[in-house]
Amino acid sequence: MANTVTPRDPADSVGQPKKAATAAWIGSALEYYDFFIYGSAAALIFPEIFFDKSDPATATLLSLATFGVAYAARPIGALFLGHFGDKVGRKKIMVFTLILMGLSTFLIGCLPTRDQVGTLAPVLLVACRVLQGISAAGEQASANSMTLEHAPPNRRGFFTSFTLSGTQGGQLLATLAFIPIAALPEDQLLSWGWRIPFFLSIAVAVVGYVIRRKLEETPAFEQQTASEGVVKMPLAFLARNHWADVLRVIAGALIASVSTIFTVWALAYATSDSVGMSRSSMLWVGALANLVALGAIPAWATLSDRIGRRPVYLIGAAGSAVMMFVYLWAISTGNYPLTLVLGIVTFGVVYSAANGVWPSFYGEMFSTRVRLSGMAIGTQIGFAVAGFAVTFAAQIAGPDGSDWSAVAIFTAALCVPPVIAVLTARETHTIATEQLGERTPKPAAERETVTA
Repeated sequence: MANTVTPRDPADSVGQPKKAATAAWIGSALEYYDFFIYGSAAALIFPEIFFDKSDPATATLLSLATFGVAYAARPIGALFLGHFGDKVGRKKIMVFTLILMGLSTFLIGCLPTRDQVGTLAPVLLVACRVLQGISAAGEQASANSMTLEHAPPNRRGFFTSFTLSGTQGGQLLATLAFIPIAALPEDQLLSWGWRIPFFLSIAVAVVGYVIRRKLEETPAFEQQTASEGVVKMPLAFLARNHWADVLRVIAGALIASVSTIFTVWALAYATSDSVGMSRSSMLWVGALANLVALGAIPAWATLSDRIGRRPVYLIGAAGSAVMMFVYLWAISTGNYPLTLVLGIVTFGVVYSAANGVWPSFYGEMFSTRVRLSGMAIGTQIGFAVAGFAVTFAAQIAGPDGSDWSAVAIFTAALCVPPVIAVLTARETHTIATEQLGERTPKPAAERETVTA
């Protein structure tokens, strides 16, 4: 391929790491606001308005299954968006995913209910959820690639973590949006109240577009394009040269099961008749846990820049397996203060160790030419399993949905593959950015690097 792009002068990229991190944070927060309001609605609202109310247990199970549908669509979106992201650049994919998420979420707010159109209602709901999943498939991988390739080599963990702290910010916004909605009288909540958070997605799309369209493409991608050209078939190159790393990322991405169980199943369990906590009080558990995570994620990521990705990730993966037992037990007691404290520790602190490190750890496994493809495909296959973890949890929790210990064991088992993945991966925090993904990389200290 002809060299059609001239690499940018390093002086022109001053401040780009901060701009990229800010764009990743805000864009991810806005996009995942859209994605996570669906989770709250699936646990609290949709069983009542989209499914057969005569069988509440089945209605809840089906509603939680639609939450997982987006995760099933994500691997398909990853194949498509990963391919084009490594061919046309990170920026264009970041803009596209934001617009798609905003549109699909707004359409959910416009949907008729089961009482209005019968079984067509859940069909339309699933279609919109699929579009959300396709959008999310390219969002994190493109934002992670953008921030990693703009970041100084010795601070890649810190800057790249802004994508995930943005995701937590979006989850916080989604939870806060549902707290006043959940407090509405039942008739208002189920008729029009639940639609409001979804309608706000139009503002999400507009704000995100304005922020992201001004961001420059990464120097690493432009240099790769100018010197060697893009790979004609990124997926084939990925399968040939990085298959083991893709498998590690798939296994590592199962750690997201902790998030989906905490966010959706635990919320449904705590507000069920067997426990009886209020919707608003449990939404505050998620809100405060995510608030703490906003500080914990960059702190853990900064630590990984000093001591390495592997030890920090292990703390998060192994610690989450243990803490989910403690958290779900707290819910079973009906003790709200205990549930609040342990929810914050479990999700806001311990889980944040893995959550803050994986954006850099996974991205550093791949070279620039297939970084977006590798991250997108690996994470989204793993996330697909994590998405349906909620449905499996609802099934193994028993007829009345109260067997929390079985769900805790199930969640802990899903933390084992991430531990194995990180133990078999090489440490990457000292490797020069342009050497990432190569078979015999040299430490950053031994090479002359451009730090943007």
